[in-house]
Amino acid sequence: MDLRKLKKLIELVEEYSITELEVTEGEEKVRISKSITLTQSTATIVPQYHAPAPAEPVTATVSETDAPDKPGLPEGHIVKSPMVGTFYRASAPGAKPFVEIGQYVKSGETLCIIEAMKLLNEIEADRDGKIKTILPENGQPVEYGEPLFVIE
Repeated sequence: MDLRKLKKLIELVEEYSITELEVTEGEEKVRISKSITLTQSTATIVPQYHAPAPAEPVTATVSETDAPDKPGLPEGHIVKSPMVGTFYRASAPGAKPFVEIGQYVKSGETLCIIEAMKLLNEIEADRDGKIKTILPENGQPVEYGEPLFVIE
């Protein structure tokens, strides 16, 4: 094939943003393909299976009074979720839960973990007392401000 024809074909590919062109003339065959380079960078999300705990544990927000927010909640101090995420009673599947109903806890003691965006956040008791109720089930999604525990 003539060099001038090849140059013309290359110009057509560039001018009309053609990604691939194949021309056959008799027994001669020419294939021109143009590779596309993305100018935008793409982010890759890599799942983490064992995320480290944060340097400083998150302290749960609580209501101003000890009165329950929802009907049917037992009376006592309510520990609410400080974030949206997944509630876990233990540090790993099959591990012993951080607290059980009837257990006495001290302020600063870890009550549970809430996983949010692949980060594990320890939720601590903000007062001393006995765990009266554990409201969410293990592995259940929780919302911001949702009651998690009742401490008496």
